[in-house]
Amino acid sequence: MKAKFHYWGPLLVSFKITDEDLKKIKKLCSKKSKFRNTSLVGVIKNEHAVDALKYNKILTPYTLGYRQAFEHFRGLRLKGTIQCSSAWVNYMKQHEYNPPHTHGDCELSSVLFVSVPKKLKKENEEWKKHNTNYAGPGTLSFFYGTPNFYNIECQEFFPEEGMLYLFPKDLKHFVSPFFSKCERVSVAANFITV
Repeated sequence: MKAKFHYWGPLLVSFKITDEDLKKIKKLCSKKSKFRNTSLVGVIKNEHAVDALKYNKILTPYTLGYRQAFEHFRGLRLKGTIQCSSAWVNYMKQHEYNPPHTHGDCELSSVLFVSVPKKLKKENEEWKKHNTNYAGPGTLSFFYGTPNFYNIECQEFFPEEGMLYLFPKDLKHFVSPFFSKCERVSVAANFITV
């Protein structure tokens, strides 16, 4: 008997960006750019603007990949071009975090991990030796639906340099704090279709 799987819920897509693209994005990240803290929910001291047009140019192959995934997932075509409307870099340190939230004034959102320190990787590895029900410190978590034996309502990812996650703006997500004295760098961005 052949089973047919039925797609359900939001479309969360991940890509490993090229080393060349990651280098270009690192050049866009600066603690000298405008602060974004006042308009964001993160409990993060250093959140700074990233040039959305330059970021969009680098991410175009990946947003095209999301478009293709969407067409396969929904059987519908996305109208217009996916374009970055805002982007910011998060310099996350010990005890900082992003609480559960969604994004507004956009259609899609994203998280790209730019730099993941060895201390954080080691902390997470130690955590996972004793805790199997949760992905651990510094984890990016997505939630959808109601907890139930038959549901997978959570997807958790430990940061990996160059990993990009694209998802609908209203997919609830958060980033767990960590305790190591180090700095993890990520870029968040919102997208619209034009």
